[in-house]
Parts: sequence; structure tokens; C-alpha cells
Amino acid sequence: MRQSRRTVRTTALLAASAVLAAGCDGVEIEIPAGSLPAPVSIAPIPSASAGQPEYVCTAVYKILTDGAVRLAEHTVNNDAEGLKRTFAEMSAQVAAAGGRSTDAAQRTAAEAISGALADGSQSADPEAFLNGEFTTIGTKLDGTCT
Repeated sequence: MRQSRRTVRTTALLAASAVLAAGCDGVEIEIPAGSLPAPVSIAPIPSASAGQPEYVCTAVYKILTDGAVRLAEHTVNNDAEGLKRTFAEMSAQVAAAGGRSTDAAQRTAAEAISGALADGSQSADPEAFLNGEFTTIGTKLDGTCT
């Protein structure tokens, strides 16, 4: 099933549940983090353009978006080791994607993102990194995606 159909189906079910629950006082609906798909699904397709700046940006943003969903699960579960592990995985993925870029400035930006994620993976307080530098980490690519 395509991602957009799953997203639409999930959204419709949630909306219907919310409407039904609206008349019930004191009833709370909890949706576990990670049970919904990422809000943006950008799936780069490997091709001869894999080193082009637009492709690399798409790949890095997808890594950050998908990682953010996994990080939300770990945050809800108070899993600091899960946060660290996810930051480390994201760091390796960003380094690999950025290393393919034909643009030197973009490779440098991807290295900076990868390095920051690696630092977050070794932090004593990975949640502080998540709520701090991670919130703007994608902006390091700004200006390199054209």
C-alpha cells in the first residue's frame, strides 16, 4: 500500500475516533509516538543524479525526518540509550549521503550535521541535544540545495 494511502487512512481513522470521542467527557485518546508515519515522505530514488545537490538534500532531510520519528518514540519511553543509538545511526547515514555530493559546500554542511549528530550520540544528556541543537540541525544545509 502506498505511503500516501496509509497516511490518509490513518488520518481518517484518527479523525473518526476523535469525532466519536468528542461526546465522551473524561475520555482520553493516546496515540503512541511512532505509530503514525512521518509527516513527509521523501524517498530519493537511486540514479545517476545521486551526487547532485538536490538529491543529497532530499536524502539528508529524509534521514532527519525519519530519525525524528524514532527519536520521539525513545523520548516517550525515556530511553536515553535509544536516543544515542538513533543519533549515531543518523550520523552515519548523513555522512554517507553527504559524501556523495558533487558540491564541496554541501559536503561540508553534511559533515557538520553528521558531526553534531555524533556528538549527540555521545552526550551525557542526549535529550538536551534533542531539544537544543537538533531542532535546527537541518538549517546547516540551507543554501546548498540548488
